[in-house]
Amino acid sequence: MNIIRQTSIHGIMAVGMTFVILTSGIDLSVGSVLALAGVLCADFEHRGLPVLIIVMLTLCAGAVLGWLNGVVITKGKVTPFVVTLGMMSIARGCALIYAGGYPISGFSKSFRYIGSGYFLKIPIPILVFAATLLIAAVLLRHTRLGRYIYAIGGNEETVKLSGIHSDLYKTAAYTISGLTAALGAVVLTARLNAGEPIAGTGYELDVIASVVIGGTSLMGGRGGVGGTLIGALLIGTINNGMNLLGISSYWQSVVKGLIIVGAVLLDRLRED
Repeated sequence: MNIIRQTSIHGIMAVGMTFVILTSGIDLSVGSVLALAGVLCADFEHRGLPVLIIVMLTLCAGAVLGWLNGVVITKGKVTPFVVTLGMMSIARGCALIYAGGYPISGFSKSFRYIGSGYFLKIPIPILVFAATLLIAAVLLRHTRLGRYIYAIGGNEETVKLSGIHSDLYKTAAYTISGLTAALGAVVLTARLNAGEPIAGTGYELDVIASVVIGGTSLMGGRGGVGGTLIGALLIGTINNGMNLLGISSYWQSVVKGLIIVGAVLLDRLRED
């Protein structure tokens, strides 16, 4: 249960990343979007807004950032790597500027409940992760959005020739990625009792690793959130094991990088 709780934030973000990777895209900005959404969330709380309004405004902020990624990628015909790399820098800089480089801390008990509370003896972060997985699974398997996202990843040109507005659905995928990054920010901010402008640094590595290890192809068109759940739990277990063994964060990054490369190579072998 403890590992699942520790994994929940990365897992929530990985669910959104799954949508992006299924379209054969990538989103490197999720960690920075989490940081910016987190400081905005903290500021909203300090202004005395109701918890529900805080959550909704934070999710909207993340969705807008993801939407901007999608619009620039689709309308500007720029590769996702370049666009999201730029957004990673922009969002991180905005988070530092907005917070003045310092954490925004000290929240009400009702808000902290999101990060540290329990419902029926189950930690709230786990319930949020489970709900996110369930909604995503329904969207991918039982809606037009999901069918078109798989189709775009499989062969976007065929989708366009079929008269489907592929840019709209690709933009939706990046919007969902921004939304889940913001949802992760709400949970993390509530758990830390602070909006940290440096939060989420390096999270994109764990998030992408969770999706790829879970069997979603970087080429797009194959995979799903069920595999992402398994990948997130595996990455969480590896992180926990390396921490218990006292392995430095530098070497942990090396290990996770090797895992991603290995997973991609296996995926290419399956394709061949």
